[in-house]
Amino acid sequence: MASETSAKRIDMTSGSIWKCMVSFAIPVFIGHLFQQLYNTADSIIVGNFVGKEALAAVSSSGNLIFMMTGFFMGLCMGAGVIISRYLGAREYEKMQKAIHTAVAFALCCGITLSVLGLWLAPKLLILMKTPENVLPLSTTYFRIYFFGSFFSLTYNVCAGILQAVGDSKSPLRFLIIASVTNVILDLVFVGLFDLGVAGAAVATVISQMLSAVMGFRKLLRSEGYYQLHPKKIRFDFDRLKEILHQGIPSGINNSIISIANVVVQSNINAFGDTAMAGCGSYSKIEGFIFIPIMSFAMAITTFIGQNLGAGNHERALKGSRFGILAAVVSAEVLGAILWLICPWVIPLFNDDPAVVAIGVNQMRTESLFFCLLAFAHAVSAVMRGAGRAKMPMYTMLLCWCIIRVTYITVAVKFFPVIETVYWAYPLTWFLSCIIFAIYYFKGDWIHTFDYR
Repeated sequence: MASETSAKRIDMTSGSIWKCMVSFAIPVFIGHLFQQLYNTADSIIVGNFVGKEALAAVSSSGNLIFMMTGFFMGLCMGAGVIISRYLGAREYEKMQKAIHTAVAFALCCGITLSVLGLWLAPKLLILMKTPENVLPLSTTYFRIYFFGSFFSLTYNVCAGILQAVGDSKSPLRFLIIASVTNVILDLVFVGLFDLGVAGAAVATVISQMLSAVMGFRKLLRSEGYYQLHPKKIRFDFDRLKEILHQGIPSGINNSIISIANVVVQSNINAFGDTAMAGCGSYSKIEGFIFIPIMSFAMAITTFIGQNLGAGNHERALKGSRFGILAAVVSAEVLGAILWLICPWVIPLFNDDPAVVAIGVNQMRTESLFFCLLAFAHAVSAVMRGAGRAKMPMYTMLLCWCIIRVTYITVAVKFFPVIETVYWAYPLTWFLSCIIFAIYYFKGDWIHTFDYR
């Protein structure tokens, strides 16, 4: 094995558990931090250079974007589980087939997503009760953004492959470069050339294209068992079946969560552009809370997959405990900090007092419950790594979709204030945590690894 390959990947089947997981999670954390910074920069630059309506159009975009991309991202997540499992079992030939199948699948999904996004986004914005003064700006932003979604999905599958083999540093470099590029282009297109939300969307597409090219290039130049060979990019249907077996539940899981969140966003939109701008500003800040959660979630999934693939059941169990604890503690600490500083953070996006008041109100309603969100995502990561992707899908379908939508539909009629909408999240996080805790501590997942 070439030294370049072995030096950059982390073998999670041996050594200190916490060092393995933290060493993997830190580059992922930094990468997501830069990604969130440039997503936040879009809103800050647009909110200050263009105005409240443009801020509403850009900053309220997250739920609809994730609804469109989440299913495809989930499908690609299935590839990471399979690849890490084959790595742990040292089945390198099957691993090679899984990698090339995953890339072929992602390319097809990227084209499909671009077409669907261009066609469906305007229709969905109308269904979401987007105010008339914001609709043209939102439509422009979404159409340009989804034109480049092919590059986003290509980058994510490349990063997923690298992370599955324990290399979380290369995706970090790509995200840093893309993030800096995006911020510079935002300032040029929006601040200098006055292109508004269209300029922000074009800047995002260019940065996504850059990260996709770097990820693809890294796999082409890698040495050893995870090198990508263009002539081998095709479907191996046995590996595709395994990927879909893991990926479809994750994709459905992402979709049902985002559909419920779109319903929540629709209720926010009904309160007008000020509510959209305030809640959108909050959502950008909340995105920083997801960074440690998702960083440890990725580390957990890779750790569980590699160790169960190698038959290290006890090590997998210990790793899951550390990962869950780390995610919960880090999320709650950050939530408490944001609870304190939010009156000074929200105005960075827009200094309209009404916008600031709404953003601060939502932050102080939800931020102290981030520990629940972290626990749910961490246990979901354990189950995905163990090949039990259907369990989090069913739990989140019940709690984060059916119950959340039912709550919103009923409660807002009796209590027609925006605070009613805020409580949809902590309440459904709590309910899902009860189910996740029962399933996790029951413990049968550790001996029933099923990837086929």
